[in-house]
Amino acid sequence: MVNNDIVRGFDDEKDDSLKIKLVKVDEAPRCLMLSLTGYIDTYNSNFFQKRVLKAIESGFVRLIFQCGSLNYVSSTGIGSFTTFLKAVKPQGGDLVMMDIQPKVYEVFQLLGFSQFFNIRDNIDDSISFFNAVPVTDNKPAVFPKVVSCPICYKKLKAVKAGRFRCSECKSILAIDGTGQVLLG
Repeated sequence: MVNNDIVRGFDDEKDDSLKIKLVKVDEAPRCLMLSLTGYIDTYNSNFFQKRVLKAIESGFVRLIFQCGSLNYVSSTGIGSFTTFLKAVKPQGGDLVMMDIQPKVYEVFQLLGFSQFFNIRDNIDDSISFFNAVPVTDNKPAVFPKVVSCPICYKKLKAVKAGRFRCSECKSILAIDGTGQVLLG
């Protein structure tokens, strides 16, 4: 199967320094393996980000990066992986790094990023990781939300769940993850 058959327009751009081969993983919902060959540095990280974000926009939020043929990753390249993590987490997705070469893993460790990424040895472990937690469907965001103070009925804008003080009557309010207001 060609990359464009899996993610429309994926191969519209090419970069000789980094080859990306897509493989749809049918054993886990919304899962895609990206086999990386070459290197990721300051010069090609933008290309890399655009390609992977295109896959995420196509609905793949569980990404397995096959890194066995990835020879080098700069700090900018590692930053790309954190961008992907931020993009998939709110959609119930995650990343797995698989088959990382020791010199590439060392860069992750030196920069303190090895603890942020799920690192697995093979495809079976990667699929098991994803199947242990069901993927969630996109639900509309609760926040930001306009709520009313239950004491003075002042309209307040809540950007996240937590405890707040009403700007009008100074009552302490608790807003839960569903946006419900309680005195608190």
